[in-house]
Amino acid sequence: MGQATPFKPMALVVEDDEMQRDVVSMLLEECEMGVIQCESAEAALQVLDRVGPLLTMMYTDVSLAGEVDGIDLAHATRENYPHIHIIVASGYQLNKDLPEHTLFMRKPFLPLDLLREAERAQH
Repeated sequence: MGQATPFKPMALVVEDDEMQRDVVSMLLEECEMGVIQCESAEAALQVLDRVGPLLTMMYTDVSLAGEVDGIDLAHATRENYPHIHIIVASGYQLNKDLPEHTLFMRKPFLPLDLLREAERAQH
């Protein structure tokens, strides 16, 4: 009999720029994470409703397609799924406070910094 496959950590990547979304997703997949991609907070909230308890980490840009920004998404995620490791990224200064225990990464960031956070989220 083969060994049971351990639970694969899952990340939600919310970014309206397709190229950046693909790069972040690729980096997280390098850390053996499964990745679900969304371009808006509204789509991400639907994913959270379905699989929130299974997620390990969420990466979101501040400015997204749709009405809800990444900071409001981070607050909703922290409130409903406090176990998720949240990273909020932006090339600009934040105009609102982040929820507690949320990491801000200024763009452009080093890929290694994202990889370190992915590792931290898994432990």
